[in-house]
Amino acid sequence: MLLAADLGASLGGRDVLHGVDFEARPGHITAIVGPNGSGKTTLLRRLTRDLPGPGSISLDGVRLADLTPRQLALRRAVLPQATAVGFPFTLREIVRMGHEAGHAAHLPGIVEAAVEEVGLSPKIDGFFQDMSGGEQARGHLARVRAQVWQARRAEYPCWLFVDEPVASLDIGHQLQVMAVLRRFADAGGGVVAVMHDLNLTAMHADRMVLMAEGRIAAAGRPAEVMTGPLLSGAYRCQLCVNTAPPGGIWLLPQAARLG
Repeated sequence: MLLAADLGASLGGRDVLHGVDFEARPGHITAIVGPNGSGKTTLLRRLTRDLPGPGSISLDGVRLADLTPRQLALRRAVLPQATAVGFPFTLREIVRMGHEAGHAAHLPGIVEAAVEEVGLSPKIDGFFQDMSGGEQARGHLARVRAQVWQARRAEYPCWLFVDEPVASLDIGHQLQVMAVLRRFADAGGGVVAVMHDLNLTAMHADRMVLMAEGRIAAAGRPAEVMTGPLLSGAYRCQLCVNTAPPGGIWLLPQAARLG
């Protein structure tokens, strides 16, 4: 279980995260949602120890501060919003970097399996820079999946921390990526994802954390968080939530912006 208490963070001398308590469970997709500038990515960076700040964080009973970078790499993989590749690597080489850093480095065939999972097998030996932006995004997802290929080990579950993993993708590939995350969670791993698309979030997440102005405005099951009053207050525009039949998506018509 991921537990964080009283997290804070400052960027450019300005406090952007204020006393946040957060939890996520293995076997679940926990989605962090909210408007631009609400602190979603900052919270993810605090949870992955990429950004310093006050507060405490533990991962499956172990303080994050007590884990070495190598120990962290064996337990969790992180996919940021953007990852620049400055050299002419092939997709196979990019994914191998994740594989060799993770707990399945001794197992053959992981690189190929991770690339196949995101639907890029025909391009595995092509140069990464020659791929489209959406293909590169899926390639980086394959890299972090190869790092934590097994969702659960004997000693502990593994975790994926992903920041806007579907932002540059068409709807078919968005669903493909969410299915990858869903399978990882269903196999016993934990997923913490920063998301913008509320429909996709409602379809796939087990728990939603709604951010507003550097604080948690609401947290719970999608049905508990995706209400007109909560979303309208956080996004500062009038929203109403319509439910489709059981198992369907949630739609959010937009009305006039609030003052």
